[in-house]
Amino acid sequence: MPVWQTTPTDLPAAIREVKAALRDRIESSGRSVDEVFAVVSRRIADRVAEIDADPEVWPVIEYADIENGTVTPAQLAKLKRRGCLVVRGHFPREQALAWDAGIMDYVERNHFFETYRGPGDDFFGTVDSKPEIYPIYWSRAQMQARQSDRMARVQSFLNSLWRNESDGVQWFDPDRGALYPDRIRRRPPGTNSGGLGTHLDPGTLDLWMTREYQTAFRHLFDGNVEAYDPWDAAHRTTGPQYPGSTMCSAFRTFQGWTALSDMDRDQGVLHTVPIPEAMALLMLRPLLTDVPDDDMCGVTVNQVFPATEKWHPELLRALTGIPDIHAGDSVWWHCDMIHSVAPVTDQQGWGNVMYIPAAPWCPRNERYAHQVRDAFRTGSSPSDFPPEHYERDWAGRFPESDLNDTGRRGMGI
Repeated sequence: MPVWQTTPTDLPAAIREVKAALRDRIESSGRSVDEVFAVVSRRIADRVAEIDADPEVWPVIEYADIENGTVTPAQLAKLKRRGCLVVRGHFPREQALAWDAGIMDYVERNHFFETYRGPGDDFFGTVDSKPEIYPIYWSRAQMQARQSDRMARVQSFLNSLWRNESDGVQWFDPDRGALYPDRIRRRPPGTNSGGLGTHLDPGTLDLWMTREYQTAFRHLFDGNVEAYDPWDAAHRTTGPQYPGSTMCSAFRTFQGWTALSDMDRDQGVLHTVPIPEAMALLMLRPLLTDVPDDDMCGVTVNQVFPATEKWHPELLRALTGIPDIHAGDSVWWHCDMIHSVAPVTDQQGWGNVMYIPAAPWCPRNERYAHQVRDAFRTGSSPSDFPPEHYERDWAGRFPESDLNDTGRRGMGI
């Protein structure tokens, strides 16, 4: 099986080689690629039919039930089946609104709008409002939320949904988080935004072309597709990414954000395909004969993993928006899931969030924590993000002296 840890000189040839090897590996099991793909397609079709018939696709759980350990078995089962969640009342509304005001004070007194140079990457450049994604990482509000007990409790709850031990290996510690600093989004009333197209963020070509991910997805490529479990962390938490892969060099069990304003479900909000095992279809689809041999259904380096009507129409049928959200709620989705942000014209009300995922402590995240720590101390943009570095000289940046035990452990201090 070919494995590349450095970018090959001839990328199309490398793609052809790995696809041929994966096809041979599947067929050596006694099943054809078409047969294993048909198994996955039937499973996906069943999930899509369930979603079509469900008036409340997104699970909603009260923070108090997570804190008190009173989440019901039925709620847990739906959460694992859908792979997404709204936590109601994760933070008190007054706290979320105060954080929102604090962020605005932070950016205004440091003259962010006078010095803003435009989107730092082409991906978020599509949203069209100026700015919508603020490349801000180290405000007091963001750091207070990241290291809070309430955030740690929800992240541990979400991490516990995963199988984190197998073959005598603990792949991650569900009760210790790695701080993964991300940006904020602020969309004012009246905004016209182009949204973000359907995509995934766990990686790109590394999902097929590194030893670790070939092992993580072993059941798909060994022909034993029925055994594939999207909640198994084995081999996801150790190895490097394929060079040029985006969007995240850390392992996140869930992506997430915390609402700093109320948002109605029809105002340019997050949508997901709430089928965690959809990754099986995405991984096998490029191996079918209708896809050119040097093409991975549009997946390549230096771009996000696209999900498109051309290659994945059966999945996009299930694209489902979040319910109405209140300031202080948080929203979470499995790291492998397709997601998008709907466009909006003349947005009604604010649309403000802090991006905070669940990233448990593991070898991969420990390596990234060293870079996070250095960026924190200098006010720099973290290395997963464009090198904009607005905050290096800003007043009011969150100081190291205010880190609590959770914050220090999350950066390996």
